[in-house]
Amino acid sequence: MATSSLSVVGSGLDIPTLVKQLVANERKPVADRINTQGSAATAKLSALGSIKSSLGSLQSSLDALVKSASTLAYKTTVPEGSGFGATVVTDAATGQTLAAAGTYDVEVLSLAQPQKLTSGAFAADGVVGDGRLAIAWDDQTLDVEVKPGSTLADVAAAINKAANGKGVNATVITADDGQHLVLNAVNAGTKGALTVSASGGNGGLSALTWDGSAGGLSQTVAATNARVRVDGFERESSSNSISDLIPGVTLNLDKAEEGSTKTLTISRDNSPLKIDMQAFVSAYNASVSLLKNSSAYDATNKKASTLTGDSLVRGMQQQLRGQLSANVVDMKALGLAINTDGTLTFNASTFDKTLAENPDAAASLLGKDGKLSTGLSTVLKSNLDSGTGTLTMRTDALDKQIKKLEKDLDALDARMEMVSARYTKQFTSMDALVAQMQGTSNYLAQQLAALQK
Repeated sequence: MATSSLSVVGSGLDIPTLVKQLVANERKPVADRINTQGSAATAKLSALGSIKSSLGSLQSSLDALVKSASTLAYKTTVPEGSGFGATVVTDAATGQTLAAAGTYDVEVLSLAQPQKLTSGAFAADGVVGDGRLAIAWDDQTLDVEVKPGSTLADVAAAINKAANGKGVNATVITADDGQHLVLNAVNAGTKGALTVSASGGNGGLSALTWDGSAGGLSQTVAATNARVRVDGFERESSSNSISDLIPGVTLNLDKAEEGSTKTLTISRDNSPLKIDMQAFVSAYNASVSLLKNSSAYDATNKKASTLTGDSLVRGMQQQLRGQLSANVVDMKALGLAINTDGTLTFNASTFDKTLAENPDAAASLLGKDGKLSTGLSTVLKSNLDSGTGTLTMRTDALDKQIKKLEKDLDALDARMEMVSARYTKQFTSMDALVAQMQGTSNYLAQQLAALQK
């Protein structure tokens, strides 16, 4: 706040200091009231922000729990050393799987392997030939240009550049008899098998051809398909990963052992649901404790919390308690118990026992249309909704109140500037009048003294 720098004129008063004190005294009660209201509103906004964040975490954990309870999860069990593994496939969009509980006898007859072709020996860094190579597999064809003067290493580099990791990889092996071009099929099985033809140029590339049975190249490893027998039904595949043989399950073959049958078991898996249940209980307890602490009253120190007596907090506490109380029997069956302080405990053993006897118990209570999950979801949405949620509207109102109080302080400061200017003008005029009167008094005194001589 600006103050006058006028010094003492005639009265001896320190006008700037006097004005500053008068303005400060006039400003203080109004500023104290605004700051007190602002501090209270800020504290409430912070407390409600913490509650909103905690309930948001609870809502997220409830959503995850609902998804787990609504979706049947399965696990696979395979004896050690079976020659294959198995995983349950879940649709990424729906979270559903086609798997079903059951057992299957699996026998791995052969594995899919990629083809390997090898050229004859070439002199180190000798010129191979030029023209074009057409490398084909499945329904793909790769066209490779081989420039004049190319060595075996140049040919391999041209193939790899054109293929870019798809279909074929080329390398050059240097042996005692010279250099050999090695073509490795990227894809296993007969679909990945390569054929190589040459055209144009000086004819030197004919040494690098293969028509599927003969050519300048020799086949050192033949492409073979995987063969597996499940419950007596045989299936051939160009891949060692087979996803459409057993519904909802991918078989990953890693060892052929014809004549050896192993049992694949598919069973319900409640562990993801159990993990989400524990996470939900933790999030619920955190929210309940926060609501309680933010509105508690310290009787010993006679001190209220930020939201003591707040109707919004009381309402949320009652809503949460009401949803749990209405489903206490079904919750108990799933191992959920309500403590005296309103928090939850989870008994995993009871949970496992109930689901073993009644696999649909969790979905009925906590699934998409579950008795508890539906009510809790509604309560949380009514408080957290970005447009009409009670917490959202309350925090918006506090934000507006704080901004208004900030404007009130700005207005107070502007008003005090005017008060300071008015006081300064008044005291300056008074001081000038006092100085004038002192001058007149001194003149009269001098005149009287002169008359007495």
